[in-house]
Amino acid sequence: MNKNLLTRLVRPSLLIVLFSLVLFGTIYAQSGPYLIKGSVKDARTGEALPGVSIKIENTTIGGATDGSGNFQFSAKLGAGKYQLGFSFLGYSPKNQVLILGDEKTITINATINEDLVRLNEVVVTGNSVATSRKTLGNAISTVSSKDLVNSNATSIDQALAGKVAGAQISQNSGNPAGGISIRLRGSSTIVGGGDPLYIVDGVIVNNNSAELLDLGGYAQNRLVDINPNDIDRIEIIKGAAAAAIYGSRASNGVVQIFTKKGKEGKPVITASTNFKVSEVRKTLDVNTYPFRFNNTTATDLTQTAVQRYDYQDDIFRTAYGSENNVSVSGGSNGTQYYVSGNYLFNQGIIDNSDFSRGGAKVRVDQTITNWLKISAGANYVISSSHEIPNGGLNEAYGALTGFIFANNYINPNPVNGVYPSTSPVAVPRTNPLEAINRFDFQQRTSRFIGNFQATATPVKGLTINYTLGYDNATQIGTGYIPVGNTTPTYNTGYSKRADRTTFMVNNDITASYQTKITDWLESTSGIGATAQNEKVYQTGLTATQLGLVGQTVNNGVVIGTEARSTINVMGAYLQQTFGLWDKLYLTAALRNDVSSVFGRDNRSQFYKKFSGSYVLSNEKFWQESKIKNVISSLKIRASYGESGNLTALGAFDQYTNYLPANSGGLPSVYSSTLLGNSSIKPERQEEFEVGTDISFFNERIGLEFSYYRKNVSDLLNLVNLTPSTGFSSEYLNIGTMTNRGLEIMLRGVPVLTDKVKWNIVAIYSRNKNVVDNIPGGVLSFAGGFSQVAAVNGYPIGAFYSTYFARNADGSIVTVNGLPQPARGANGSNLRKVIGDPNPDWTGSLINEVSVGKHFSFRAQIDASIGADVFNFTRRVGDRDLYGGLKGYEAELRGEVPKGTSAALFSIFENWIEDGSYVKLREVSASYDFKPKFLKNGSMKFSVAGRNLFSIDNYSGYDPEINSAGQSTAVRGFDFVEVPIPRQIIVGLSMTF
Repeated sequence: MNKNLLTRLVRPSLLIVLFSLVLFGTIYAQSGPYLIKGSVKDARTGEALPGVSIKIENTTIGGATDGSGNFQFSAKLGAGKYQLGFSFLGYSPKNQVLILGDEKTITINATINEDLVRLNEVVVTGNSVATSRKTLGNAISTVSSKDLVNSNATSIDQALAGKVAGAQISQNSGNPAGGISIRLRGSSTIVGGGDPLYIVDGVIVNNNSAELLDLGGYAQNRLVDINPNDIDRIEIIKGAAAAAIYGSRASNGVVQIFTKKGKEGKPVITASTNFKVSEVRKTLDVNTYPFRFNNTTATDLTQTAVQRYDYQDDIFRTAYGSENNVSVSGGSNGTQYYVSGNYLFNQGIIDNSDFSRGGAKVRVDQTITNWLKISAGANYVISSSHEIPNGGLNEAYGALTGFIFANNYINPNPVNGVYPSTSPVAVPRTNPLEAINRFDFQQRTSRFIGNFQATATPVKGLTINYTLGYDNATQIGTGYIPVGNTTPTYNTGYSKRADRTTFMVNNDITASYQTKITDWLESTSGIGATAQNEKVYQTGLTATQLGLVGQTVNNGVVIGTEARSTINVMGAYLQQTFGLWDKLYLTAALRNDVSSVFGRDNRSQFYKKFSGSYVLSNEKFWQESKIKNVISSLKIRASYGESGNLTALGAFDQYTNYLPANSGGLPSVYSSTLLGNSSIKPERQEEFEVGTDISFFNERIGLEFSYYRKNVSDLLNLVNLTPSTGFSSEYLNIGTMTNRGLEIMLRGVPVLTDKVKWNIVAIYSRNKNVVDNIPGGVLSFAGGFSQVAAVNGYPIGAFYSTYFARNADGSIVTVNGLPQPARGANGSNLRKVIGDPNPDWTGSLINEVSVGKHFSFRAQIDASIGADVFNFTRRVGDRDLYGGLKGYEAELRGEVPKGTSAALFSIFENWIEDGSYVKLREVSASYDFKPKFLKNGSMKFSVAGRNLFSIDNYSGYDPEINSAGQSTAVRGFDFVEVPIPRQIIVGLSMTF
């Protein structure tokens, strides 16, 4: 693709904006100014509502209520009849007639009703038009800032867990920087990324979880860079029909994040601080038997007395952390601002690990004229972490790796400053305490996210929006292992430095026109275009055979790597919506995407979208019947949409690449092992969705139901080639995938009085994933030691490995008392699907109770039922070579024949466990009051807990864990990853 692609599209986009502004800018008749003022109150309680947005429809003119619920703003408009809109998160939007005439001061006092079950929420889709959920043909979920702050989570994705129907959100690691995976309506790819597209204030942000250091599969989510306290609301678009206008980046869904902005009025200062304590919720039961076998010979039962140690006592600690936030917001009629700063520090529950994040954010909204408004935002964050490698997927070093491979009858503490080897000679591993106390692994990230938006309403009904988004991040990782250590592969020392710098720029211009053609027909037309550019620069330097002094790579023998890439994406869409009789809404859209990562013949792809909704409760017979007293509203909806996938391929994977080398002191090149494929094309996703939204008893109960079927064709897979080709693998479009599922969200308000309000939210999600048309029927993944695969007719990531030989009655076949694996005619071990890491269903139950004006309580319980976990940790710890876990005691005691653990080691079916759990994810209590010294301000004390307990039968640390990190294909694989800690948080916040 031409390197000037981005520039060629940006320039016309800017010209369109400028032309539109010049052409239509003089259409508004200027008179006045009028002063519009008034107040807004809660219709139920009569209390004043601060922060309500007021806007004159089809203009940029408006304001917001202050701390006392009052508002006022001026408007330079011609005399006439207008609509004044009132909107506030958690309340139903309301329009009120505004008549401008001879009187220059107009007073309007309004009351708005709570949207108790959130069926009237206003959302913003890709055409930048605010739309009521009642008119949409597809499901969209909204999470408010209140939900995020009350979660006391470190990152946005962590805070979303359990709050979105159809979203499986799991924490892969208990490291202080997190490690979260989000799957909306199941996995839609095999080799690509599974997380949704994230858009922050119109900026497409990078959420790649680059593993610069080998920490055992763990990688930081880059969403950890965004402070949840700066978020106003989040909209989650799950279906392909809803995401179709976002194109090829939206195959896994879309998460739109809207940050806070200033409102007209005097400055409002908000400050908060909290202190948290984290500790390991559960440790593994270790071998405490005071004897060991003298050898592994099955017939020799002689033993020697030993002292056993629980290394976990020295690995884990009680960790402390704090978070501090301050923000100032306010503004005049024409200018509003929001400025914030934050600092977070969390110790990890593994000794000597921690994560810190400091950042600042600013946003300014400026009204230029009645028809033009601009806004600009900037967010800078710098974070750093001290990491302890803990896994063993690729390397033999690490704290928890050393623990599980250790003979725990060896005292791990140093003698005269020298750490002893704690593992058997046959399988050497690192002394875990040496990894904690002598290794030095760190990561640092500097990130800037900026956006500029211009919104013009040059004529009534027409809205033109231009967005420029910029995301730049530099991540640096350093690792050091000193000379003379217990690590088998790096006993001569190890030093590494790796860095990754990413630049993402998106230019988006959209235009929408809303008009009422007749009394019964209204129209919304949308058109938009985008140009996106992503550049990645990455280097890696690794040194071994270090000198005795110095941690940098120039202290040893260095091997270096470097990569640079650029990806360009262009897109355009058309969308048309018709509303008939205020009850039937039909939408159709078409999108075209062009991406540089695919072959020339397949770079351009078209995606279609159709949706419709029928608000049956708006029918006259419904409004006039008694059924309305029971069923307040009823909407039926259906949609169909298509999208693609850009996450699977790198910038140059379509080519057969050549790599530089040095041969005899002369520069040369050699071919990579990946064969190029110029015919590669995007994975294609088609989704059909049908559902209904119902409210009962004057909207005291709300039910959202959705059923979907998502088919993915042209799956991209990395296929192994025969050696005669000269290459080892090639990307091919082979295989299909299907996701079928349903989502149910039930909201209710059992108690609603002037003094007490009790909200209940129950969520149930079920997804069935099936992979098919894989050549050969099985495609294994290296990330799970090749024990995880895509198998025709089974879900992605099924555990595919050896299993027990069984008699006709189902009992296990034994020889000399030792269990046997199933074997084929040639004596080799047979393999089959032995487990599924995907849950049968997930759910959550959220209760919120507020009493009076001061006290509130919140609790969230999450459930994941039916998933299997591959407990590789127990497989190693129960083996006779190491024997550090409780499971090996039976062999030492003579309760099973000697050699049983060795026999079970190769039968992987034995290590599949039920990973179902019910967790108390969040619980909090707060007291909100208004002390006299704050005048109109308020203060809130809170106590909260996260992951306080888990009801499960899993023998490992936690069934909600994955040593393969953010991998799409390898899930539910437990190999000594850091467990998710239990946390207690005490907080104080003030607003004045």
